[in-house]
Amino acid sequence: MPTYTYLARDAASGRETRSTLDAATEQAAIAALLNRNLLVVSIEEKLARKGKSSGGTIPLADLVVFTRQLATMIDAGLAMVQSLQALAEQTSNKVMRDVIKDVCARVEGGDNFSAALQKHPKVFNRLYVCMVDAGEKGGLLAEILARLATYLENTARLRKKVKSAMMYPTAVTVVAIGITIFLLVKVVPVFAEIFSGFGAQLPAPTQFLIDLSKFVQKYFIYIIMGLGGSVYGWLAYIKTKQGREFWDRTRIKLPIFGQIAHKICLARFTRTLASLIRSGVPILEVLNIVGNTCGNVIMEKAIRAAMGDIERGEGISNALSKHPIFPVMIIRMMTAGEQTGKIDAMLERVADFLDEEIETTLSGLTSLIEPLLIVFLGVVIGGMVVAMFMPIFKMSDIINPPRKR
Repeated sequence: MPTYTYLARDAASGRETRSTLDAATEQAAIAALLNRNLLVVSIEEKLARKGKSSGGTIPLADLVVFTRQLATMIDAGLAMVQSLQALAEQTSNKVMRDVIKDVCARVEGGDNFSAALQKHPKVFNRLYVCMVDAGEKGGLLAEILARLATYLENTARLRKKVKSAMMYPTAVTVVAIGITIFLLVKVVPVFAEIFSGFGAQLPAPTQFLIDLSKFVQKYFIYIIMGLGGSVYGWLAYIKTKQGREFWDRTRIKLPIFGQIAHKICLARFTRTLASLIRSGVPILEVLNIVGNTCGNVIMEKAIRAAMGDIERGEGISNALSKHPIFPVMIIRMMTAGEQTGKIDAMLERVADFLDEEIETTLSGLTSLIEPLLIVFLGVVIGGMVVAMFMPIFKMSDIINPPRKR
């Protein structure tokens, strides 16, 4: 239940009191204070409790389950409060349980379901709230929630595919770096000590590796600090407006990975646009939400510019066609959808097509990365081993060097 901070004046003595009060709604809090003969001067919801999601994050899988089950319960004829109470009791995520209880209390106190969800922006984003609001106004809440659950499931599936594809190469790269550092710090110095007794010039690869080992041992802490500082600095830079714009512009131009990143943004754009249009949200509000959720600053700027053209009377496809970040295929599909009055269905097909392309590209990338990683490990680790054994292969030349005439 929300907590309200209030300043009230005693009706009898005129003395002012500042304190807090738990109540389902602001009106209920004011009524409770009036019953105590306190005249409310000011009252506001305590920020620390204005959305219990601030205490933690909600996994997307939990949000999908909540949305799907709520849609089923409402479609079956259960009341909203009863459905929320049941979902709060059965969820195992404490943060999610607190959020559902708070939403239930607000709905029970007279708030709309969408207004109650809006109090928890870290759990229910603007897309979620707007679709629920459209469903409430149109009397199609169960249907809208089912569509929203499908949208979230598709989003979760796409994220899982990308993470699965990147997990293997990331793990192998980390292991390779760890082995390389171990060889440089622990193994190479042993060989260097043995070779130092030869009193002869070592092969160039072996000498380079020994020098590199000495450098890493001497400056190991500084190297780690430098790498850590570089990573921290880069992450801090891309959080800035200029840095994020630079990274979003650069990453979609990268070979292979850039195509995947671009398609992921386009798939999110088309699926979100289709879901909101189908739910009956006004088009300018739709584009505003899509701009905030597309995940790319360059695409967001293009959408904002298109909104101005649409306000002046242009069609969606024509307004978006002015920006090269949107491929011709998507523009033509949207044009056909506008002409037939089925733009949401066209966008849904485009999103499905992009998802299939992303999956195909990721599968091909995974198949390509495996042999590349094997070659990488062979060159790096194998090269170090060969460099260390080269003096042994040339033992006779090192111990008894040829005399100069």
